[in-house]
Amino acid sequence: MRSRDLKKQLLKLFKRNKKVVRKQGAELSKEIARQYAKMDVSWARGAMPRAMGSSILVGVLGPLLFFYVRRRVSGRELLAAEPSKPVIFVANHSSHLDTPTILRAMPPRWRKRTAVAAAADYFYKSRITASGAALVFNTVPLGRNGGGLGKGATDHVDKLIAEGWNLLMFPEGTRSRDGELGKVRSGAAVLAAQHGLSIVPIWVGGTHDAMPPGQYWPKRLKGRLFSRRVQLEVRFGTPITPQDPSERREVMALVRAFWEREGRPEDSDVAPTAQEILETLRERKAAEVADGEEHSAAA
Repeated sequence: MRSRDLKKQLLKLFKRNKKVVRKQGAELSKEIARQYAKMDVSWARGAMPRAMGSSILVGVLGPLLFFYVRRRVSGRELLAAEPSKPVIFVANHSSHLDTPTILRAMPPRWRKRTAVAAAADYFYKSRITASGAALVFNTVPLGRNGGGLGKGATDHVDKLIAEGWNLLMFPEGTRSRDGELGKVRSGAAVLAAQHGLSIVPIWVGGTHDAMPPGQYWPKRLKGRLFSRRVQLEVRFGTPITPQDPSERREVMALVRAFWEREGRPEDSDVAPTAQEILETLRERKAAEVADGEEHSAAA
């Protein structure tokens, strides 16, 4: 009897603590949402600021960068059509040069409706820095430690998506110090599934050579007689559409595979697309569930 009573007490205590943790988590998410809303420079998404920011990005920053880098873009035809609904762009990250390089590689009609998820603890430490980043790159604050995606914590991002904005995210959370891929977080896949959006993977290369972490302006490469510009590459991949947040790991594994092959097509001419691979994984998972139910019924 004592053992049974002890188990009941432990079960009650577990349920009580679970409710407390859930309540504290909800309160924390609400507080994060309030802080992000305060940090966000929403006026920068108005028509006039966006026109000014685009002029700075293309008309000022572009010519300045031309002396240091040259750019080649692949897969841009995937963005040829008018955007009918938002997408979430996900790119590898090794330099502050990644954002302007990717934005300038997009067709103008896509670029003008794309917001960039920026580290709240880095770009939003001061109002001046936050305003400058928001004006030129249309940034929106987001946590980069893998957390902060609880209920309510992304209200400001949810609102942007509802208004038709695309979102550019860097799932590694920080710039690679050695140019190699880091840990890939799955928040982008969760957001995409929650909103019924597609993920468009992007691979960007050369930016680490031109402007690695710790450097605040691009550099040219040394040559025998004269220095030369750094070759930058931007490659857009085919969209991947997660149906449920539970697919987040599979989706981000496909994104990582795209980055590891540097955005190039699969070796085989008939290799399946990332979306086809995801569909196969869904069918396999459904078959496993069905087999498990049959075995249970037989038992």
